[in-house]
Order: sequence, then structure tokens, then C-alpha cells
Amino acid sequence: MMDDQELLRYAYAAFNARNVDAALATMHPDVDWPNGMEGGTVHGHRAVRAYWTRQWTLIDPRVEPVSFTPTEDGRVAVDVRQVVHDSRGTLLLDQRVRHVYRIENRLIREMEIQDPLAES
Repeated sequence: MMDDQELLRYAYAAFNARNVDAALATMHPDVDWPNGMEGGTVHGHRAVRAYWTRQWTLIDPRVEPVSFTPTEDGRVAVDVRQVVHDSRGTLLLDQRVRHVYRIENRLIREMEIQDPLAES
């Protein structure tokens, strides 16, 4: 059984490999997931799959975890390096962002994107 950090590392690796099924296997069936492109939230595996499939036709995001920190409210904050290219390979973003996860029963229940972090 994976601990929270292993679960999240696995989820990021699956996302970066574009392995939707493996990434969704880390999530609760009723996951709440942020729509970072258009705003709002998508709910459930089907909606996350559709969102990522649409996203990947427009941009090529790679997200690498840098650090993991438990929060006071029981969630896990993950500082990540987010590198995004457009469909032609032009760099659009290279920044650090914080993702905050609520994990229930060893599955991701929700994720929140916080403002970009200043480079240290």
C-alpha cells in the first residue's frame, strides 16, 4: 500500500506520461479537480479524462513535484515545477506552483491549485 507521498508521485508520473487510466486509478470516483485552463472545477473520472484530453490537444504541460508538506487541516501541499509548452513546442510557462490535495482512503478526493510560488 502506498503512502500519500508515493501515491502523489505516482499520479504525477502517470499524468506526465499521459497515462490517463493510471492517473485516474489514484483518484476517488467523485474527485473534485481544478480546471486550470478555464476556471472552475470538474467532478469525477469522466470529467477529468475529458478535461485532460482537451487540455493536451492545446498545450503540453509537465509537472514535477519538488516538495511535500502536510498541512494543519490534514491535506498535503505539493510544491511543483510546472513547465508548459504550446502545441508547437514554444515555452509558455516555467514556474513553481503549489497543489494542495485532500486524500481519503488512499485516493485523491480533491486538488486545489494555489498561486505561483516565488523562485527561491
